[in-house]
Amino acid sequence: MKIGIIGGSGLDNPQLLKDYEEKDVETPYGKPSSKIVCGKISNVEVCILARHGRNHEIPPSQVNFRANIYALKSLGCMQILATSAVGSLKEEIAPGDLVFPNQFIDFTKQRKNTFHDVIGDVRHMEMGCPFSEKLRKILVENADILGFKNHKKATLVVVEGPRFSTKSESMMFRNFADIIGMTTVPECILAKELEIEYATIAMATDYDCWKENELPVTFEMVKQRMKENAEKVKKLLIKVIPIIANEDLSFLKSKIRTIPNFPKYGIMFRDITTLLSDNEGMEKVMEIFYKKYKDSGIDLIAGVESRGFIIGGMLANKLKVGFVPIRKPGKLPYETIKESYMLEYGSDSVEIHKDAIKPGQKVLLIDDLIATGGTALAAANLVERLGGKIVECAFVIELVELKGKEKLKGKGHSVFSVVSFEGH
Repeated sequence: MKIGIIGGSGLDNPQLLKDYEEKDVETPYGKPSSKIVCGKISNVEVCILARHGRNHEIPPSQVNFRANIYALKSLGCMQILATSAVGSLKEEIAPGDLVFPNQFIDFTKQRKNTFHDVIGDVRHMEMGCPFSEKLRKILVENADILGFKNHKKATLVVVEGPRFSTKSESMMFRNFADIIGMTTVPECILAKELEIEYATIAMATDYDCWKENELPVTFEMVKQRMKENAEKVKKLLIKVIPIIANEDLSFLKSKIRTIPNFPKYGIMFRDITTLLSDNEGMEKVMEIFYKKYKDSGIDLIAGVESRGFIIGGMLANKLKVGFVPIRKPGKLPYETIKESYMLEYGSDSVEIHKDAIKPGQKVLLIDDLIATGGTALAAANLVERLGGKIVECAFVIELVELKGKEKLKGKGHSVFSVVSFEGH
């Protein structure tokens, strides 16, 4: 599971990120604000994007918000934590405080604020609760643990910028908002449209210009106070990233039964039948797969016998695409092609109908578990022999020590698993 970070806050420091690389992403909406730095923090995959460019060269009105959010989604980010500077509209929110807004009011004027702007395809997005309550709860709890002064909810008014408010505007905004900023809209809206959980870590840097005996806000003031407090935001992000990544995974792992010494001594058998029988657990699995693949342009799902039929069939129905079975020899009634692969002792093979996939069709290969990767690689070869294009090989469970993921990646396939287990 990947987490997107917008803002940076020093997290793209190579000393913090492991196995990092920069990715130059193209989207249907143009290029994002910066190259995206991808790596691992506490063994969690993160993708970090600089909203205003690496050198803060892009003004708020010119940020390509649609490209930014789309790029993070295309890289597999299902949660986004966005950092931003805000002005305080309340006496009790002091410069240096962290604020976790739960509502916004949109005073922007000229931004493209939706992906749903195609004539003939009108959609209206619910926006009653624009921020992820799950992410907000984790942020608030851990800010408290770290001893950071914070405000657990707030209404954020978002203005066009790049200018700051007049005193009259600032006094008006105080009547219905707690903080003021320039970037959360349409970022938050676009994330919700793509079903990405999104939360903002806002840092109060000033009192805008409403407060008597305080200097009116300037850009230099904002930059200086962000610099002074960036370490606080960085510590919070580093603390919550593994918590966010592992919350759903811990729940799903608890639904998978482990049977020691089966089918032989020394094997820890991961029994997925307990997950299959749990409605809440399966709903979570389908939610993860659906959010990841709904915008991938998949034509077909190919499921590997036998539990791949269950997972793949459910997902195909949810994605409204076709399903193709890949079976053991002699199980399919029509003409087939076969692919053999080696086992620890001997060999085995899988088959697919010759007419199951048309050349050029985009196929998601799915099974319940990846161990050594032999069956999955053979299944992928069948898809490619029929001219299909593998979008990704997806599994509910990965047995890390058996290195099946490395085998598939070594053949050029992208691999995704919902949960992983050490030991086998």
